[in-house]
Amino acid sequence: MKSQSEILAKLGIAALNPMQLEARKAIIHEDEVILLSPTGTGKTLAFLLPILNQLSSKEEMIQALVLVPSRELAIQIEQVLREMGSGYRVFSVYGGRPGSKERQDMKNPPAILIGTPGRVADHLRREAFDPRRIKFLVLDEFDKSLETGFEKEMRQIVNDLPNVRKKVLTSATNEVDIPDFMRFRAPMTIDYLGTRGNQLKLVSAVSDQKDKLDALEKVLGETGNGRGIVFCNVKGTLAFVADFFDSRGIDYGIFMGGLEQTERERALIKFRNGTHRILLATDLAARGIDVPELDFIIHYQIPLREAEFTHRNGRTARMHANGTAYVLRYAEHDLPDFIVGAEEMDLPLLPHPVENSKWTTLYVSGGRKDKISKGDLAGLFFKQGGLEKKELGVIELLADCAFVGVPAKKAEALVALLNNTKLKKRKVRISEL
Repeated sequence: MKSQSEILAKLGIAALNPMQLEARKAIIHEDEVILLSPTGTGKTLAFLLPILNQLSSKEEMIQALVLVPSRELAIQIEQVLREMGSGYRVFSVYGGRPGSKERQDMKNPPAILIGTPGRVADHLRREAFDPRRIKFLVLDEFDKSLETGFEKEMRQIVNDLPNVRKKVLTSATNEVDIPDFMRFRAPMTIDYLGTRGNQLKLVSAVSDQKDKLDALEKVLGETGNGRGIVFCNVKGTLAFVADFFDSRGIDYGIFMGGLEQTERERALIKFRNGTHRILLATDLAARGIDVPELDFIIHYQIPLREAEFTHRNGRTARMHANGTAYVLRYAEHDLPDFIVGAEEMDLPLLPHPVENSKWTTLYVSGGRKDKISKGDLAGLFFKQGGLEKKELGVIELLADCAFVGVPAKKAEALVALLNNTKLKKRKVRISEL
């Protein structure tokens, strides 16, 4: 296994933050750890590093299980582990794809299994993997799993793990009691809630119109080329705002429940690589998704609960960065009591044009299973595609395909030039996503 310094260098991280250092020490030395820290402070790395440090390279069964509330978080953690290059096999399981294929893949057991409680419980019932060798159990964002009705499945899973010796719970809130099925005796709690070193600016934008679309467009016009999420409470409102964006020529991605898993994944990919600088989302995006540093979030609809307001705001001003949370309010309505200290914004009489991205995403039909690396893809676009270094955007490499950010003005020419070319002795299809 790579050393911690090698892993951090590969991830482009200079050093662990205080929370991560304290969590690492606790997870190595304690059997029961509760890690409370805001969204975006690096909890995933905080529990992965010490677990990797204690895995055995000689063991051929699953050694660590990470339960997560959403498929997006499962995918995110799997990607982080792959980027760490630890040498240990990792696999994620979740709904929205054939369970039979997952069971087939698990015949070659990973060292670390990540999954949603429902899918993991189903695989356990079908005896798809041996739980007896699992020594490490992590319930990441455990409160969200409880909220979404996974208690029965989590209880079943915990009861089916006879030899777990280290248990870790993580959360971005302390509002939920520790579940009794964890059978904690004397857990060590690491609490970094309320200790963030960032600067979140809270701004209120008042609309004279009940639908608040005028205020939304004006706020977006003030965000320049920044990247952010516009939050709605329900899918119907999201569709209403999407229609408005279409009528104004504003580019955006959509992230919500009800979409096919592939659609949600690709929306996040295009948001991460800058094809879309605006993501229109429900609270499904409030936590547990892998998105880059955001410059702003907009509460087009104010959530009903303070917890969701906090989690939404946690998508921006992460770690030690700054960010702005805009709250849109109809002039005849008051803000809820849990929103305090919002500075009222002077909106322009007319909206400034909303800047759209100058990037787009190309799909490549080969991935890790074809022995293709990010370096191979970069070489293809530089040597055969003729791109300059600054013209190659983010490359996301998945098991069976890849996505590459390129300048929108060059996308058509690149597809014509590179489609059906050979990469690692395999002909790949390239198209615009």
